[in-house]
Amino acid sequence: QICLSLVKLLFYLAHSPLGSIVLLDFQPRQFVMVDGNLKVTDMDDASTEELSCKEDNDCTLDFPTKSFPLKCSVVGRCEGINEKKNLFNAYRYFFTYLLPHSAPPTLRPLLSDILNATGDLRYGINETLRAFEKVLHLYKSGLYLQKRPLLLKDYISLKGFRTVEGEDYKCWPSYSHLGCLLSIHSAEEAAAICNSQSQCQSFIVTQQRTWTGRPLASFQSSWTDLIPDTNAVVYIKRSASSGERL
Repeated sequence: QICLSLVKLLFYLAHSPLGSIVLLDFQPRQFVMVDGNLKVTDMDDASTEELSCKEDNDCTLDFPTKSFPLKCSVVGRCEGINEKKNLFNAYRYFFTYLLPHSAPPTLRPLLSDILNATGDLRYGINETLRAFEKVLHLYKSGLYLQKRPLLLKDYISLKGFRTVEGEDYKCWPSYSHLGCLLSIHSAEEAAAICNSQSQCQSFIVTQQRTWTGRPLASFQSSWTDLIPDTNAVVYIKRSASSGERL
């Protein structure tokens, strides 16, 4: 969410009515999340000026660990230097820390492609935004899910119930530090996740939604102490409930 919001912001800066805008003091502390969108807190160090040049050798974009040769345009400006500077800063301050983590395994290669392409400045901001939107579409639609055996049949569902909230086993990347709370595309995906975790005996699908509209599911090591909740469905492994009275 943070990286996509940043890319949308940089896309606007690259195509602003004032021309391509560069953020000269590009640091994480210069940004803040407002209603799920990344905002720049300080525009004092923004500029629309692009480096003037006479030849291509005048257009080297230097960073502490990398340098990129750019073209000198016919009007004597280094082509795309503001856009590329913003994009590489997004790569080194945000993408490298956030993109490799938390995504479903089948989407990680696509995020690695974005990471590598922006790190080498092979992608401009237009290509980067398209790549992010492709990943988001796959994530929201569930198209990233690989075909696998149907596992939900191995669970008993109880609508209108949930278990008593409390500290349980942890997992990564959980939305709660008290237990294992993950976003899912469907109850079938939740069943696959539960089967992959040795501690999991049940999971609860709630009405809570993430910023992408995906429901949250709480994975738990037991299913006892059920209480009524009209907005939840609890799924219990048949093997865990065998011999027990529901």
